[in-house]
Amino acid sequence: MVAIAVNPSIAPPIRFNGVTWIRVGPRRAIATSEEEKILSERRRSRDLPFDLQPVPSATIGELDIDLFEREYLALAIAPEVLKQNTRSTKDKLKALRFLTPDEQPTILGMLVIGKEIQDYIPGAYVQFLRLEGMKLTDPIRDQKTIAGSLRELLMRIDDVLEANNSIYTSVTSERVEIRRPEYPLAALQQLVRNAVLHRTYEATNSLVRIYWFSDRIEIHSPGGPFGQVTKENFGQPGVTDYRNPHLAEAMRVLGYVQRFKYGIQIAKKLLEENGNPPLAFDVERNFILVTVRKQ
Repeated sequence: MVAIAVNPSIAPPIRFNGVTWIRVGPRRAIATSEEEKILSERRRSRDLPFDLQPVPSATIGELDIDLFEREYLALAIAPEVLKQNTRSTKDKLKALRFLTPDEQPTILGMLVIGKEIQDYIPGAYVQFLRLEGMKLTDPIRDQKTIAGSLRELLMRIDDVLEANNSIYTSVTSERVEIRRPEYPLAALQQLVRNAVLHRTYEATNSLVRIYWFSDRIEIHSPGGPFGQVTKENFGQPGVTDYRNPHLAEAMRVLGYVQRFKYGIQIAKKLLEENGNPPLAFDVERNFILVTVRKQ
């Protein structure tokens, strides 16, 4: 049998007469079963959605296990099933895709229960900027960096949106008081959650940005249309795809996504009912801008 030495950095391992041959450092050797397993897992990881790919430099210690066991498990698994589940915490993390089979945290795991998320995914936060006028050069009224595990991030965003949303009160000729917000809060929540969910986390350090001007709100999201969604059909009813499908499931588990595919449609309906102008979209290859105009 002829030994074939292959450098994995320039070519994939080769199988010859049923044996995988690789170059391991400066030596020629037959791959052990453990090395074959690692190579196989690395090949598979390249075919996975980005949110299931491993974070190579992270360890299980970067995941908040207490948060996982205290909050996420109880929401993800029925109580009677959880009570009978005797698997280890590591096995539960793997089952929910927060750990790879070789116990590396996934992008999903870091986003949902990571401790220092930005150390590994630098753009995984939201920047909020409130301005006094209609231009970015106008005086800044408030600014916040909103970060944290997925649930904490979404809760803090909700708080910021609600705190900045004025309520107008008018009295009709029949002396009936009518209260209307500048923007329907639920519509803003849908749009910002969409930005967090559908943005790209791959090969970018960019972040979701919310600019709140005196006449409008702009929501900037890194990453353009994905899959069957195109610039031409963006925002149309029933047209959707998931760049981060398992992050979408995690948001559903946490109660932040109730009806898949309908976030934009719900926002449009709420804005119309509140008297706001229609949504405006600027859809490009590398970013999406949603503009919501004041009532």
